[in-house]
Parts: sequence; C-alpha cells; structure tokens
Amino acid sequence: MTDRNSKIAVVTGAGSGIGRAVAVELLRAGWSVVLAGRRAEPLAETAALVPGAATLAVPADVSRPQDVDALFTAAVERFGRVDLLFNNAGTFGPGGVPVEELPYDAWRHVVDTNLNGAFLCAQAAYRRMKEQDPQGGRIINNGSISAHAPRPHSVAYTATKHALTGLTKSLSLDGRPYGIAVGQIDIGNAATDMTTRMQTGALQANGEVTPEPVMDVADVARTVRHMAELPLEANVQFATVLATTMPYIGRG
Repeated sequence: MTDRNSKIAVVTGAGSGIGRAVAVELLRAGWSVVLAGRRAEPLAETAALVPGAATLAVPADVSRPQDVDALFTAAVERFGRVDLLFNNAGTFGPGGVPVEELPYDAWRHVVDTNLNGAFLCAQAAYRRMKEQDPQGGRIINNGSISAHAPRPHSVAYTATKHALTGLTKSLSLDGRPYGIAVGQIDIGNAATDMTTRMQTGALQANGEVTPEPVMDVADVARTVRHMAELPLEANVQFATVLATTMPYIGRG
C-alpha cells in the first residue's frame, strides 16, 4: 500500500533497535517509511510488524556513497519526495579497548559508519529536500550521551558522536534558506540488543563495573515522532532522553 498523502520518512539502521522502534512508531502514525539497513531480512521483519503499511525496504551500507545515492533515488521514485531522514545507523565498535590498542581499521569502521555515513545520508536528503516541491523537510540525527561525556575506552564512538553534534549544527544553519530543519536526539541506555551488556555491568569512570538502568526503546521512538511531526517553522534542536537513574547527571 502506498499513501501519496502521507509524510515520507527514510530511517537508517531500521532492521533493529532504535531504528526499528522509530520506523514502527512512524508507520503506526500513518507515515510512509523507507527502511534502510545492511541486510534485507531484518528490514522485512521490521515491515511485517505493521501489516499493510506503506514501506519500502532498501538494503544499503551508509558508508558507501553509491548505496546512499541508490537509497534516496529509490525513495523518491517510490514515494515522490522525502520529508524526514532519521539518521540512525551506527556502531559502538570494539568495546573495552584502550586507545593505545585500538586497531586503525576498527577506528576507521566506526568513523565511516557513524560520521561519514551520517554525512552522506544527510547530504542526499538535503539535495532532495532542496529540489522538491513543496521545498523542505527535516533531518534528525541520532547522537548519544557520548556526544557530551565519554565512557572509558570508547574513543572512536565518542569522537564520532561529538562530531555528529557539529554536523547537526552546521546542517541546521545551512538548511534555513530551504525550509530544512535539523535536530539531534541524544539517547542514554534505551533497551536494545546493543545495550544488553550495560544491564549486566558497564565500566565506570572510577574503574568499577556497575549494572546500569535502561528505558523502554518505545519512549525514544515517541520522542523522535514528536520531533518529526512539528511544523517546519519549529525545531527541537537538541533533545536528551535517558533512563532516569543512569549514571550521567552529577556523580551518578
């Protein structure tokens, strides 16, 4: 089913975790959603969670410019425009590796996915949003609590998330003349496969390993939907959503 009157979203990393939760939230709200991820099977599983909804699954590696171009070309060919990009695809990289032991290939993989991939997708979305009629749209970047404060032994992930904040600010400024609103959501411990280890014990700045609380990923999805459904005259520039008692504010 394709509803030409609905808003059109592209969600990267839509095969699992936060990306899947946001895609499902938008689909249930009546959006048409282009599901992007590296593997076709998880994307199909996401689409099946909302039977009859308007979806398009496009396997894509966001670190590859040709994949990103093909993704947005497919989105426009199917739905006619792009109203929202949720720039979500990302990776932690190897956990618990001190900076002096981190292989360059591991560093490069995290940078290519988290930063270069976010740039390529934002650039592709920006081009379509600038050209389409009516002009404009919204980009929401998935940052992290690590965009503000690092975890121990997370140099690649933390560096990319700090850089993503700069990308968000620059895109937000450059998008103003074209009705392109850009914001960022920083998330702390949404319950997904990627955060399972935090519930059993995460290394803290004082050297202790302590279990950390998590929150329902659906709460993140509802926040993204709120940001997405604002009129383009309004923008949530930065939002932080976190498990209430996680060790972030103050001394934990």
